[in-house]
Amino acid sequence: PNMTLAPTPKSIQLLRILRVGLHLAWGVFIAGIIFRIVPESRHKRIAQRWSQKMLAILSVEYRLHGDMPNLDTHGVILVSNHMSWLDIWLIYAIRPARFISKADVRGWPVIGFLAQQSGTLFIQRERRHHTAAIIQQAAELITRGDCIGLFPEGTTTDGLRLRPFHSSLFQAAVIHQAPVVLLAIRYHLPDGSIDTAPAYHGDLTLLDSFRSVLARRRIQVDITCLGTLDTQGKTRREISIAAETAIAKHLNLPAPHKTPGT
Repeated sequence: PNMTLAPTPKSIQLLRILRVGLHLAWGVFIAGIIFRIVPESRHKRIAQRWSQKMLAILSVEYRLHGDMPNLDTHGVILVSNHMSWLDIWLIYAIRPARFISKADVRGWPVIGFLAQQSGTLFIQRERRHHTAAIIQQAAELITRGDCIGLFPEGTTTDGLRLRPFHSSLFQAAVIHQAPVVLLAIRYHLPDGSIDTAPAYHGDLTLLDSFRSVLARRRIQVDITCLGTLDTQGKTRREISIAAETAIAKHLNLPAPHKTPGT
């Protein structure tokens, strides 16, 4: 039997819960106090290390492929498929970015506070004007050299399919002709098939999803940088479809069918 899939012994799960709790508390201390003391130029490196440590505590082993963006990369939009709350820490472990996230994440205990302190832009999708304001804000941040992280599916999936990308969020790239860096995240089992255990989707609660991750001895992930889309002279819809097609192709998933939207 495969050791990776054998459930983690209860004692180790309890130890992990304790370590996650302590690490989250340390994160709150960093965000609330240390970030006020140390210069902003060091915040990203600190957040990166914190995320790497959190992944280690949860036994998430990630391998990077392709020319990954690092802390010297500025003024780009990182775009990825989205399957789990682990995705954010995975991207943070490579290149901290300001994520655009749905507004209800702000209400999550501890995580919401950390997201807010790390500069997340919270978007109320159902309010058109609000989306426009966030896009404008993201565009200004890109001009200042920030990296913006986007999950254009707008929600998580089980990893077995890709949802159509929302093109509205790519407007920030159009405004400043900012390069769009494509990332593909794939959780896999030792035999190479897709691992759906980390997926946080459907009717699962955050707690259910957390338990499912805890129960795994280790989680293996491949993160691949598929290169950069040149956005010059392209519409947000063209950028969105190019991104969606490239990521779907890399993950061997059917490209989501689009009905022409407005």
